[in-house]
Amino acid sequence: MARDLSCGDLKIYLAFAVRRVTCERCGTVKRARLNWLADHPFYTKRFAFFVGRRCRATTILAVARALRLDRHSVKELEKLDRREQWRRAGRPRPQVLGIDAIAIGKGHTYRIVVSDLWRRRPIGFGGTDRSEESLSGFFQELGKKTCQGIKLAVLDRWKPVRNATLKPVPGSSILFDKCHIIAHLGEALDQVRTSEYARLTGKNRQFIQGRKDTLLSNHANLTWDGRRSLAKLLQANKRLHTAYGLKECFGSLWNYRSEAWARRFFENWKPALKWQRLKPYEKFARMIDEHWDGIAAYCQPQNKVPLGFVEGVNNKIRVIQRRAYGLRDEEYLRLKILTCMLPEV
Repeated sequence: MARDLSCGDLKIYLAFAVRRVTCERCGTVKRARLNWLADHPFYTKRFAFFVGRRCRATTILAVARALRLDRHSVKELEKLDRREQWRRAGRPRPQVLGIDAIAIGKGHTYRIVVSDLWRRRPIGFGGTDRSEESLSGFFQELGKKTCQGIKLAVLDRWKPVRNATLKPVPGSSILFDKCHIIAHLGEALDQVRTSEYARLTGKNRQFIQGRKDTLLSNHANLTWDGRRSLAKLLQANKRLHTAYGLKECFGSLWNYRSEAWARRFFENWKPALKWQRLKPYEKFARMIDEHWDGIAAYCQPQNKVPLGFVEGVNNKIRVIQRRAYGLRDEEYLRLKILTCMLPEV
């Protein structure tokens, strides 16, 4: 007997007989395989898919209470639904990879997240940390033939991740994630803000105190009150005015379609740091010089990919974890992440 979809307030159970036959070759007793029955023998597949769809919008405990099921049964049924989604999506054959590491627990507990940026879906999650060995296991699962089709890899500046990517796909281009580069520039601006707050005393601090979010936000995203507060801050402090202008100006680098013109822009941007006593910005400029190849790759038209998708996947992972107040079953977390962008069964 297996539970099927309900009809109104009535629960539907299907009673059926399963044929068992003796194998003439091995002499063991085997049972007939029913395609409409889920791997969990007490439920049908369509009931498992129904439970999986309910779990997308709410928690396991809420679904278990609504359907009067054990929460462990709900979890196993959702796993069946997620595996079927992954099977129907087909084997991933990415051309543009997005690679990033995300913390899934307290301390330095990291997992590698790999996404297909053209098809906009995660295709890999796992490893034990953000080391070269963890990412190498993903490329081994893809296979040598599939790795040859990868043309571009978007990643951060973490050296082990870069080495693990270049070995299996030596012909691909490396592009450093724009979000990470802009984050480093924001940190440099925040260091300037902190040093200015420590240097000033008395009433001169009132324009800087509590203005961190306003200063680090893009000018186009600020509200009217935010822009008015920012104008007062920049008018009161010359160094912050210079640092903010350099930060906003640097964003134009990503609009160039020629590496030569992009380099010319950066060479004109660096002299503006002279005599400004902005040591965090000077450190940032040296970092850009050292990793210029991975930044200039974005100037090529074929490399104009959605760079913010990787950070969007990371946000989805955090939402999944927060909704469940943490997940101890890592295989369950992996299935939820790999299918979060796939259509429902």
